[in-house]
Amino acid sequence: MAAVFDGGIAAAGAPRVRTAFVDVLGPSPAEVLRDLDPVPAVVVPAFLASGYHVYQDVPREVAASAHTAVAVTQAMGPDPALAEVMHLRLRAAGWRPGDAVVFAAAGSSDARARRDVQRAASLLSERVGTTAHLAYIATGEPKVPEVVAAVRASGAHRVFVASYLLAHGLFHQRLHEAGADGVAEPIGVHPAVVRLLTDRYFAAIDSLTAVRVA
Repeated sequence: MAAVFDGGIAAAGAPRVRTAFVDVLGPSPAEVLRDLDPVPAVVVPAFLASGYHVYQDVPREVAASAHTAVAVTQAMGPDPALAEVMHLRLRAAGWRPGDAVVFAAAGSSDARARRDVQRAASLLSERVGTTAHLAYIATGEPKVPEVVAAVRASGAHRVFVASYLLAHGLFHQRLHEAGADGVAEPIGVHPAVVRLLTDRYFAAIDSLTAVRVA
């Protein structure tokens, strides 16, 4: 998914925001950008790691739109703001200091995305004060149930899963079958997430201004 901001009225007020999808659903980023053209636009890839979608799909969609004033930001994650939201979700699920944490990510075959996920797990570890054991739901090893079992076998009395997912769906549902004592909600909608999106947008405004001046 990508958030597409209309950058043409940034100085006058809040920009319009459009949602686009890079696969399965529509509209695509190319369709949204063609609809906005020639108004400058900022594309924020709403992904938690920078893998194939960010490095291949989004640039291809921007090129296909033929829009001449587009800025593409970095992906949403990894970021300390997301680690803070995950910490809040864990506490709401019943996690307490001293409980073990399994960091559950969807997974990717892209090495760059895996590095991003490892960084995200480190950020959460720093936030909760204990190791967030990395595990994957779909692509990659080890899988979440295996890590939950291994952490419990190592002596942990309570094991909680931190969901590195943006929303509910099949992947999050699988986490409830992993044998943990509790599963945190996905990152979802939170003021910190909204701020992160807008921060990405405002960081790209200067490049759009340069395009307009040119």
